[in-house]
Amino acid sequence: MKRLIFSCFLAFSLLVSMGIAAPNPKTSNKHMYVSHFENVLGTSMEVKVVASSQQAATVAETAAKHEINRLSKILSAYDAGSEFSQWMHTSQKAVAISPELFEVLSLFDEWRVKSNGALDASAEVITKLWKQAAGKQKLPTETELAQSVAEVQKTHWLLDPNNHTAIHMSNAPLMLNSFVKSYIIKQATAAALASPKTEAVVINIGGDLVVSGNLSETIQISDPKADAENERPLDQLLIRNKAVATSGNYRRGELIEGHWYSHIVDPRTGIPADNILSATVVADNATDAGALATAFNVMNPSESEQLASKVPGAEYLIITRDGERIQSKGWASLALPLENKAEAALNNQIKWTNAGWANEYELLVNLEINLQKEGFAKRPYVAVWVEDENHAAVRTISVWHATDRYMPELKSWYLKYRGLYTSDKNFYSSITSATRSAGKYTVKWDGKDDKGEVVKPGKYTLKIEASREHGTYQLMRQEFDWNESPKQITLAGNVEIAAASIECKKK
Repeated sequence: MKRLIFSCFLAFSLLVSMGIAAPNPKTSNKHMYVSHFENVLGTSMEVKVVASSQQAATVAETAAKHEINRLSKILSAYDAGSEFSQWMHTSQKAVAISPELFEVLSLFDEWRVKSNGALDASAEVITKLWKQAAGKQKLPTETELAQSVAEVQKTHWLLDPNNHTAIHMSNAPLMLNSFVKSYIIKQATAAALASPKTEAVVINIGGDLVVSGNLSETIQISDPKADAENERPLDQLLIRNKAVATSGNYRRGELIEGHWYSHIVDPRTGIPADNILSATVVADNATDAGALATAFNVMNPSESEQLASKVPGAEYLIITRDGERIQSKGWASLALPLENKAEAALNNQIKWTNAGWANEYELLVNLEINLQKEGFAKRPYVAVWVEDENHAAVRTISVWHATDRYMPELKSWYLKYRGLYTSDKNFYSSITSATRSAGKYTVKWDGKDDKGEVVKPGKYTLKIEASREHGTYQLMRQEFDWNESPKQITLAGNVEIAAASIECKKK
């Protein structure tokens, strides 16, 4: 009987590892379907749908994309034709606006008060000042900072709930960031879940996500000090019918006179926020999660704790600049255990004597997907792996795929690995992180083979393979010496991978 149970478990594991839509254990007639897109709200998007068929999943996915497009045309400050952009051109007169724009402007009013000014749509005034400073490579003056803060503190709009109008009151640049991405994700998830024969939906846009329906989803929290997508996460959570948002200063900002300044600014002082590396929030409501995560980067931990107490059920993890972990009382109840460190060390013990340097070095692989002009372009399937000088498979670094149907189209990798590959865990878990730029990824090789053993110095070849549905097939090869000499190599781009590079460096 035990052997039968183990065989069933093994079969299920193999289905998952090969990317086949695996059945939901509680509803065997449902399967999870996964799609990845680039250039959605300026970043990447992952959609997971638990449905009765691929057709039903496609209907749900289409509903989500339609809702994202619809809301973007209302709320985007980057689209000159959006309702918000058109309203910005008005001045000192009552304008009837859509329910969605009215709701978002009302939420900004609410959070401006709740956060004591830490969240403000007019923070764009300060952001622009620091971007100009970066262009000049000269810090803003005290006078410039004081003027920008004074501009932020003005009244920028007045709302009339009876007539559903808004009066644009100032000339300050406004940007509906902070929690609006989470707001759009929430609405898109609801639209997808309302589709027929759909049981659960997970939508992740740029590291902020919503899990809705009959599904408990594993969420990995990116380490803000890590370089690569496949690094060990800070924490791992099990989430059901909740939203998760992460905000941090480790991916975007300005370099001025050799110092890095966060893109997140404090509207109260005009100074970029740099005391917090990242903040992750779990909440019942997506806009609450997004607003809190951003505010926590601006506030001190005591202020953050006080603000979180105003949102029932909100849990958080804050990482300070000094590496301190600050978490809410209920955070531990959401957390799943990570791999035991002692067990991992035993499994990855060094099998040859002169490997001291190998533990200090790693290979970073930087990829930039060639973005298509139209929105919702599906990300190509990609495999990144290492071979030795005899062309034998050494290590699969990462594989991006959706179903087994197109796996053989990664033909070079598939030829080597179809009987060896087990699972790219990062592919199946949803990842929350600070918002990434669209199409840009970094993965890491730690110098070990697929068995966890440190490889010997010598010549190796990195291979990057890309295949797109109804698109092209591309294969990149780069030989490199694996030794203690740091190096950087740039690879020629192609139709699918616009740019790639490898960097051997100390950890």
